[in-house]
Amino acid sequence: MKRKIIKINEEKCTGCGNCIPDCPEGALQLIDGKARLVSDLFCDGLGACIKTCPADAMTIEEREAEPYDEFKVMENVVKGGKNVIKAHLKHLKDHGEDRLHDQAIEFLKINNMEIPESDKEKPLPCGCPGTMQKDLRTVKRQNPDKPVTISAQSELSNWPIQLKLLNPNATYLKNADLVIAADCTAFAYPNFHVKFLKDKVLIMFCPKLDSDPGIYIEKLARIFETQDINSVCIVHMEVPCCGGVEMIVKEAILKAQKNIILKDYTVSITGELF
Repeated sequence: MKRKIIKINEEKCTGCGNCIPDCPEGALQLIDGKARLVSDLFCDGLGACIKTCPADAMTIEEREAEPYDEFKVMENVVKGGKNVIKAHLKHLKDHGEDRLHDQAIEFLKINNMEIPESDKEKPLPCGCPGTMQKDLRTVKRQNPDKPVTISAQSELSNWPIQLKLLNPNATYLKNADLVIAADCTAFAYPNFHVKFLKDKVLIMFCPKLDSDPGIYIEKLARIFETQDINSVCIVHMEVPCCGGVEMIVKEAILKAQKNIILKDYTVSITGELF
């Protein structure tokens, strides 16, 4: 994919190392007397390191690079301790990266690690965003007169579909293309069967209500490790707590040490897909 990422001018770089502390993600290292970008996965392209370079050797360019992976980044960040975690979370907040910030917090929760006081969720008067009451009957839908193609038959190809009940050794999982979806998505998105399920195997769970995400990571990792999965399509709701679906899937892929094609879709509570 094409995205913004740090570029280092080796001729200008003096190897002073001033940029290293300002990259808690661990994307930069001093190698052979020069600052080097050691992994595209760890560079968020936001440029916190640029301001500390006295030689003006660092810029941001847009090029083909591996997608930034917050989960892998957090594995590096937590090794640095509380202050590094705080610096990384502040970095994401300062740049308005709320989605990545939520993923970082979810990583800490999944791994039973302490969340800095300043980043703990502050209770809303009406509860968390995922439980906020809304009457959607008066919501204006996009293109209300445009017909929507709905399948006349179910495209569901496997049972059970709940991850808690699923047998990781099920034969239908072999070489499968998986759809891993949050429970609410099939109800919120009216064209769920046509868009996602044809010739796919469905797995569903709720990252907020299901009590132990660690069990799900283990089960998915076993599936990824033994079943030669072709691809994974993640479908989750727009509410923050639903971001746990992506985090659990990525952690399981990492645990299984597999390279699997991954797509991610978000459904709004009014039924739009983005």
